[in-house]
Amino acid sequence: MASKSQQIMELLEPTVTAMGYELWGAEYLSQGRHSVVRVYIDNPAGITVDDCAAVSEQVGGVMDVEDPVTGEYTLEVSSPGMDRVLFTLAQYENYVGETLDLRLRSPYEGRRKYKGTLKGIEGEDVVVQVDDHEFLLPHGTIERARVQVRV
Repeated sequence: MASKSQQIMELLEPTVTAMGYELWGAEYLSQGRHSVVRVYIDNPAGITVDDCAAVSEQVGGVMDVEDPVTGEYTLEVSSPGMDRVLFTLAQYENYVGETLDLRLRSPYEGRRKYKGTLKGIEGEDVVVQVDDHEFLLPHGTIERARVQVRV
């Protein structure tokens, strides 16, 4: 069964794409009465506050009609930013050689957090080098992956 975030992405993708943006990803953070639906949009020309407002209005309408989230929630629309969260394997491929912060849903080799260089993708696995050790982490086990900003 798809996660709530995945269901929201599938629901909103046609609307966001029709507006001329890429739906980079969506997150559903269930926090009781303060739940959040966070939608990330991207465009080669960049994202402005006006872009976010326009997408928020359209996406809000779709969410109201389709009602994929029970109860109240806050809708946030933003750019993925420089330290972007990665959602799909295709997105990982664009960041080979970059440093990632990863958090797994459950421990692998005794740990849930990894910070290392993305070496590539092998099938459904994300290959990350941490110090002198390579880890093959199944994409489905990754709770969150964020590209680190170079300073």
